[in-house]
Amino acid sequence: MSVFSRGFRGRRADSDTHLPPGQYLTEDFPVLTAGPTPRVDTDTWTFTLTTETGRSQSWTWKDFLALPQEHPHTDIHCVTRWSKLATDWTGVALDTFLDKVDTAADYALAYCYGDYTTNLPLEDLRHGQAWIVHEFDSHPLPPEHGGPARLLVPHLYLWKSAKWIRGVRLLDHDEPGFWEQAGYHDYGDPWREQRYWGD
Repeated sequence: MSVFSRGFRGRRADSDTHLPPGQYLTEDFPVLTAGPTPRVDTDTWTFTLTTETGRSQSWTWKDFLALPQEHPHTDIHCVTRWSKLATDWTGVALDTFLDKVDTAADYALAYCYGDYTTNLPLEDLRHGQAWIVHEFDSHPLPPEHGGPARLLVPHLYLWKSAKWIRGVRLLDHDEPGFWEQAGYHDYGDPWREQRYWGD
């Protein structure tokens, strides 16, 4: 497993730019990953939503593209201290997948091609706060940034926006994911600098 850089430094934000504490502004889109980049063919890609009772529904790439598409315009913040403002994405709101699901779950675990996982409270995936995105700046999402599709939860640090998304399991208990088990904060709010356990 490779280790990503904690030392990336962009330019310090202008005084009139409002960033979370400890963040630097970048015009680039740094690539940070903890292992090899999966190459996922859209012919075989699926997204599966599984409830806490084990009931599941899957969407192929064609099914996914046929769902209502949204265009989030949002800032993103990486735990390695860079922030990128006013980014543009295209994808499907998690609400679209969740609205017809009968669940009493409080938590979700996103899992990915390449075996990465991350945990989130289910409420953070609802109410227009999260998407499965497949385009960035009107172009197909490249593999190094999580293509063909990734989770986007922009109000949390970017490690919660799992690359190469494959599915979401709904849970009645919290189950820490890859980085959370390695000492990253369980929630990851950039405005409260929740980078690591104890923050």
